[in-house]
Amino acid sequence: MVEIDRALADVRMLGAGLGSLETWQTWLVALKAAFALPLTDEERELFRAIAGERGLPKHRVRELWCVAGRRSGKSRMAAAVAIFLALFQKHRLSPGEKGMCLVLAGTVDQARVVFNYVHGFLEASPALQREVVAVKRHEIELRNGITIGVHPNSFRSVRGRTLVACIFDETAFWRDETMATPDTETYTAVLPSLATTNGMLIGISTPYRKAGLLYAKFRDCYGDDNDDVLVVQGTSKMFNPTLSDTTIAALRAADPTAAGAEWDALFRDDIGAFLDDQSIDAAIDHGRPLELPPREGMLYHVFVDMGGGRHDASTIAIMHSIGEGDARRYVADVVRGRKGDPHAAVREFVDLAKQYHCSTIWGDNYGAEWVAGSYREAGAEYLQSKLVRSELYLSGLPLFTRGVVSIANQPPLLRELRLLERRTARSGKDTVDHGVGGSDDYANSLFGALHLAASVPFYQEPPIVMPFVGGTPRYFPGSNEFTGAGAPTSSSAPAASYDYNRNQDWKAYVNSDGSIRSTPRGPWDI
Repeated sequence: MVEIDRALADVRMLGAGLGSLETWQTWLVALKAAFALPLTDEERELFRAIAGERGLPKHRVRELWCVAGRRSGKSRMAAAVAIFLALFQKHRLSPGEKGMCLVLAGTVDQARVVFNYVHGFLEASPALQREVVAVKRHEIELRNGITIGVHPNSFRSVRGRTLVACIFDETAFWRDETMATPDTETYTAVLPSLATTNGMLIGISTPYRKAGLLYAKFRDCYGDDNDDVLVVQGTSKMFNPTLSDTTIAALRAADPTAAGAEWDALFRDDIGAFLDDQSIDAAIDHGRPLELPPREGMLYHVFVDMGGGRHDASTIAIMHSIGEGDARRYVADVVRGRKGDPHAAVREFVDLAKQYHCSTIWGDNYGAEWVAGSYREAGAEYLQSKLVRSELYLSGLPLFTRGVVSIANQPPLLRELRLLERRTARSGKDTVDHGVGGSDDYANSLFGALHLAASVPFYQEPPIVMPFVGGTPRYFPGSNEFTGAGAPTSSSAPAASYDYNRNQDWKAYVNSDGSIRSTPRGPWDI
């Protein structure tokens, strides 16, 4: 059986495509240690530097995790190792069973890059080229019955396969439209597929924030004398000494905040999860439907986040509050999104808002005039929030941590909430936004509506209304008396900044028989 150091060095094998190993020494040391091959004294020193002063594994590890900076040759090495594991290892397969060496990348484009490297290595060596039976769009079939597949990550696609090895490329940046933790879900799905073949799992990635599978492996296993899991970490320059110091210095100056992760392979301290899982889980009401129907007597608030076209979602959130003081709770009745024509979304959202007796819709300043104009044409008033997105998030954070927010079990919303990132600038100012390649359309609408609901004071006194018109009291600005049967003789005026007539919260003070209440109705009165 050919060892990995020989396969990488021999020009008749992977060396034909890799070239001189002089610039690949750190990678070679990490791989030799992972396969329990002997190291020279010089290589031992390098190993201790990248492995946290741990000892050498006593046998081939089950998992190897490489935390390396940008431009360190990660994808190229992933391709070379995939070929080695497919061609130069003995595999325990049943008669007729087909094995696969699977490489999973973050996106379709990244998968194509790795696939091209795999194909290039095989084409560069006549000996390896003879082992190829067929080249397909994402897979290469080999004469020994093993297939090398390079695909975008998906925990669904790996189930049912017999894997002889699996390589995760850029794990820290995996994103999925349906879940917040695609790296963990894929890892969980892959392990049983590797179990029967004693296959090896290799993760190679630049670090990002202190969350996710890569960080968990680094936190738990880096520097630990674990014979099953090896974690190594090194700067871009350590793994790729051909990089120019001048170029790296210029890039550091351009973005010093990100330089620690990009070039020094350090997990970022300035980025953290905005909401912890416990706060999100506590807010989920599993016993309710996805959307709550409108109820008479409730004061609703509407906030929208308009998308720009086919790929961006336009979203709407409708919320009300119940109770008062410390017992006040905020219920998200509707959080809905749709992609496609934003003008069609405007019409849908206006019709939906009217069902909840809301003719005023709030949103951010995206699109400015065309958004406001579209809502006016559809029969609603559009007002821009004075708070920017980060301010909306930060204003709603205490309500989530106090556990007074109620939301439906809605996967797109929950995914966005879990992936929101809180960044601290060098000035000390905090900002909140979605992560790399992510989105926060649903979350932005939710926090916008939450801010509106939390900003409205809870009134014990009834609002001032006009005389009954058709059995319905109306508010008359400037008046300080109710009139009509059963009405109180006077009342203090409501806050001038709040328009009761427009938002129609007077309904909370009207009984079904038309009489006036001194306190607002709650959901228990309906």
